[in-house]
Amino acid sequence: MMTRQAQIFIVIFLLLVLAVIINMIKRRQLELKYVLLWMGCDIALIILTCAPDLMNILARMLGIQSPVNMIFFLGFLFSLMIIFSLTVTISRITAKVRKMAQEIAFLSERLDEEIKKRDIH
Repeated sequence: MMTRQAQIFIVIFLLLVLAVIINMIKRRQLELKYVLLWMGCDIALIILTCAPDLMNILARMLGIQSPVNMIFFLGFLFSLMIIFSLTVTISRITAKVRKMAQEIAFLSERLDEEIKKRDIH
């Protein structure tokens, strides 16, 4: 069981993390679509810290022996979600870079042709 002092410390820390994330979004250092998962995790941790019995209930519902194992399981799921989110982001960026490289090559070729035409005339 977590002490009240530990709960207060953890909630304050998580609220500070949430404030930092929101501040970074406002200053356009992070895009909202990329931090929704982090914000969701932060809010879920705040809820679980404020209601520790909820962790026991969730663990029992999922057939997990102890709340500590539940925490490791949730950490594993969170890591998988982050990896999947980053994979999707990298795939999108790769497609954009490929398209831009093709456009640059096409424009470079057209520019070379225009220069050759002007040199001939």
